[in-house]
Amino acid sequence: MKKSHIFLLIVLASAVAILITTSREASTYVTFTEAYQMASQGNTRSIHVVGELKKNEQGEVVGIEPGADKVSFSFIMVDDNGREQTVFYNQPMPQDFMRSEKVVVIGRYKGNIFYAEKILLKCPSKYQENTVNV
Repeated sequence: MKKSHIFLLIVLASAVAILITTSREASTYVTFTEAYQMASQGNTRSIHVVGELKKNEQGEVVGIEPGADKVSFSFIMVDDNGREQTVFYNQPMPQDFMRSEKVVVIGRYKGNIFYAEKILLKCPSKYQENTVNV
């Protein structure tokens, strides 16, 4: 075999190994119901759930509770199917959390509580056009 063939085989094997490794880490968006079912079947991978913060009739966010350590907090999130779920986050509240339009939590169930490892926000103010009257 030529050295170029050996090099090509090594590159291809590396590419396949990278694809297999990253595909295990990939996750799709699910509802809280699906996430709970996955957890009850023994799935311990992180799961992405998308939804909104629970709001009252006046549009104010409700259900946010500080943790015992005054750093962590829990909140109520409503997924796209309308299911409300308590989510615990063991980090400080992200900036603009209360103003976010959509929230993506990445984590897993432990009992009846969803423990978020990461929180991703979509804030409407970042995507709205500014109009200037001249």
